[in-house]
Amino acid sequence: MSRIINTENAPAAIGPYVQAVDLGNMVFTSGQIPVCPKTGLVADNIAAQARQSLDNVRAIIEAAGLKVADIIKTTVFVKDLNDFATVNATYETFFNEHNAPFPARSCVEVARLPKDVQIEIEAIAVRR
Repeated sequence: MSRIINTENAPAAIGPYVQAVDLGNMVFTSGQIPVCPKTGLVADNIAAQARQSLDNVRAIIEAAGLKVADIIKTTVFVKDLNDFATVNATYETFFNEHNAPFPARSCVEVARLPKDVQIEIEAIAVRR
């Protein structure tokens, strides 16, 4: 049986989807864009946007009762692969701050993202 995950610590879904689905042993998040859940604002630079997207993923994973270390796979969508080094540095810092192993990851450049943001990140976490 699946359970819908919803938290005010991440942006509300802006379409016909949910923040995450918990299948019991696995949690699948929807893609998280860098909208600050408290202000509704989006930072201008890619480093801040990457961090906010990761913080939004973390909030959802924690609402499911898991932690960053339980994330086993992420998919990163970027508007410009020239930002890859900056995104990578922010991503590395985030996982290191949470004493979490790096998950498997895909990173792809896309033509456009919701609200014209520069990044979107989705994750899969496992209950161990």
